[in-house]
Amino acid sequence: MATIKVKQIKSKIGAPIDQKRTLQALGLRKISQVVEIEDTPSHRGMVRKVHHLVTIVE
Repeated sequence: MATIKVKQIKSKIGAPIDQKRTLQALGLRKISQVVEIEDTPSHRGMVRKVHHLVTIVE
């Protein structure tokens, strides 16, 4: 399965609780942290939900 790298670029402070939990489910805890996850539709949806807090690293 293909993977994607997701990097947190903004703080989760002030974000709604569902977005904080989405970041936690992706494995992101700190700004500038990069995690490698499988490229599945469910993970893509999670990234889309918090697109303003993360970026996809090539």
